[in-house]
Parts: sequence; C-alpha cells; structure tokens
Amino acid sequence: MTELDVARSPVPEPSRPARRIHPAWWVAVVTFLALVGAAAFRAVPGLLIDPLHAEFGWSVGTISSAVAVNMALYGLTSPFAAALMERFGVRRVVVVALTVVAAGSGLTVFMTASWQLVFCWGLLVGLGTGSMAMSLVATVTGRWFVARRGLVSGVLTAGGAAGQLVFLPLVAVVSGQYGWRAAALGVAGAALAVVPLVAWLLRDRPSDVGAAPYGGTEADEPAVVRRGAARLALRALRDAARVRSFWFLAGGFMICGATTAGLIQPHFVPAAHDHGMPHTVAAGLLAVVGIFDIVGTVASGWLTDRFDSRYLLLVYYVLRGVSLLMLPPLFGPELKPNMLAFVIFYGLDWVATVPPTLALCRMIFGDVAPVVFGWVFASHQVGAALAAFVAGVVRDRLGSYDLAWYGGGVLSILAGGLSMLVVASATRRRAP
Repeated sequence: MTELDVARSPVPEPSRPARRIHPAWWVAVVTFLALVGAAAFRAVPGLLIDPLHAEFGWSVGTISSAVAVNMALYGLTSPFAAALMERFGVRRVVVVALTVVAAGSGLTVFMTASWQLVFCWGLLVGLGTGSMAMSLVATVTGRWFVARRGLVSGVLTAGGAAGQLVFLPLVAVVSGQYGWRAAALGVAGAALAVVPLVAWLLRDRPSDVGAAPYGGTEADEPAVVRRGAARLALRALRDAARVRSFWFLAGGFMICGATTAGLIQPHFVPAAHDHGMPHTVAAGLLAVVGIFDIVGTVASGWLTDRFDSRYLLLVYYVLRGVSLLMLPPLFGPELKPNMLAFVIFYGLDWVATVPPTLALCRMIFGDVAPVVFGWVFASHQVGAALAAFVAGVVRDRLGSYDLAWYGGGVLSILAGGLSMLVVASATRRRAP
C-alpha cells in the first residue's frame, strides 16, 4: 500500500464513551427505598387500635393521642431535619433516622402502659420518620435535579405515602395470625433492612461524585450551609413568616394532613369495622389507596412541570372535599362498587398536593425552600395530629365517625379557597 493509499484510507472515529445512568437517578432510587422502609411503621397504628384496645383496655381516644404525638413530631421535626441535612449531610441523617424508627417500633413489644405507647409510637417513631419525611424529598430534588424536579418529587412522595398503605394487608395478616407484636417487629426489620443500602449508595451532593445536578450545571448545585441547624431552621421560619403566601400554603397543607394522615389513615379501618367490614378487607382497601396514590402523585408531578401549581391545588382540594362528604353512606359489611370507586379516587388525590406545594415553595423562597417546605409540612402533620385525636374523641362520644368525615370535607373545600389566596400573594411577590 502506497503512502497515497494510506492517506486516502478512512480514519476510524474515536470510540464514544458508553452512555451511563446519571448518579442523580441512583440517589433517587435509594431515597425512594428509604422512604418506603420508614413508611412501613406508618401502616401499623390504624390496624392496631382494636387489638390494643382489646388487650390493654385503652380507649380509642388514648391510643389516638399516641398517634397524634407521632404525627405532630413527624411534621415538627421536618424543618430541623432539613437543616441537619444541610449541616451534617443527608446520608448520616437518614441512617440515624431509620435506626430510631426501628428502635421505636421494636420497643413497643415490651410496653404495658399507655405512656410507653406514647413514648415508642409517638416520640421515637415520630422523631425518626420526621427526620426523613418530606424534608428528604425537598433536599434530594433541590440538590440533585434541575430538570424533572416535579416528576421526581412526585415519585418520591408517592413512595413514602404509598409505602405505608401498601404494607397494610401484610401487617393485617401478620397481626391476625401471629399478633400485633410480630407485626411491630416486622416493621422494625423493614426499617433496618434499608440502612446498609443508604450507607453504601446515598450521597449528599452531585459534587461528591464529580457530577452536576441532572439537567443543570455545577453552578446549579446549592451552596453548602455551615450554620447551626437549629439557627438555620428558625431563621427560615422567621423570614418565611413575613410572606403571606407561606401562611396560605401552610394553612392549606394543614388541612391536607387532617384529611389524609389524620382521618383516613388511622381511622378508616376502625370505621369500616364499626359497620361490620373485616379488618383485612378494610386494610386491603387502604392498600388500593396506596397503589393509586403512586399513579396520582407521579401524574401530579408531571402536571406540576407543565401547569400552574396553584390551580392544581385548587382542583385537588375541592375534589377531595366532595369525596369526603360522600363517604359516610358508603360504609357497610360488604364491599360495594361505590366504596371501591371512592378508594380509587381518593388514592389518586392522596398526596397529589405535594409536588405543586413544593414547587410553589421553590418559586417563592428559592434556595432555602427545602427548610421552608419543612415548616409547611410541619403544619401538615399538626393538622393530621389534631384530626387523628379529634376523630378518636368523636368516635368515643358519638359512637360514629360520620361527623369527622363531614368536617374533613368542609375543611378540604376551604383549603381550595386558600390556594386562591396563594395565587394572589405569590403573583404580587414576583411582580417587578
């Protein structure tokens, strides 16, 4: 071959590196599994109200008070957890939180007094689950994603919320065959099982693995915060409290918590049992809620990336209110098609409010949005705690949950009105 032939021969193109999955997606997968593992415990209280009442003689109101403490701490811990993640890193906080959840659930097998129920279910598990909760979703999506934030927040939210409902049939079967203590130990094991995976794969920031946030550049990664966690959380609350949109978002989210985690989650199974429905069937219905919650929340995240979040909230809240007003006549000893339709619809709307609420926090509060959203989520859980306790008292005093369902329906429609106030306030704030 001559030199001319060599010159004319085609030069092979350099091989292109194989396309690999962006590390942000691996972080999202591990976060999803951590949220599901922690959510296992939150499937327990609604199913164990009747067994605890039968064994210890505690009233529904007494047991509901422990659930209320859990829900309140679950929310009030959230903003401080977001600040702790800023200060000490996501991985450390999540590992400790899962361990505390396992300890709280496991210690319940030794309790003999109601104060111990409050300590284990309320204090320990409330602090553990609250240290992840929605603050983890906000932190991971804010650090690791620029594109697809709404979709990812929807998927992660669905994992946490649906996990607690999908576990219900398993917990019901285990509790029925082996007792509530076996169910509590199983939940502790589920939380511990996720710890090695979190310690191995979860990373705090894209820069830790030499990457940029998904869909963005290195400049899009939020700055590292070195201030004290408590001071950061309280300063974020002080600054957010000066913005009217914060109060409208918090008020609507408080009602959101009251009408999901406060009413349906702990009291749906006992209410169905009051009308003759077996526990396993009622738990199965809540599992269906969890399955459709995944669909609804992921779809809500997709919609949040494309439409005005404030109007999405209006639609979600009003439809939820109407469905709650229609619930009481649907209860009965046998499963009716109308009840199944309610369960499917309510599942689609269960936590569909989270992606648009988180998006509004980012729009209004910028880089500090994860901590501010932690405070908004705290209001969610305060509302859940109040509703869980009040619904239990209503059942004790009136012998029926009907008034609680009707009250939740009215409040949900009110939350739709609050979303319109968020529209007006947020628009004025963004105006030049």
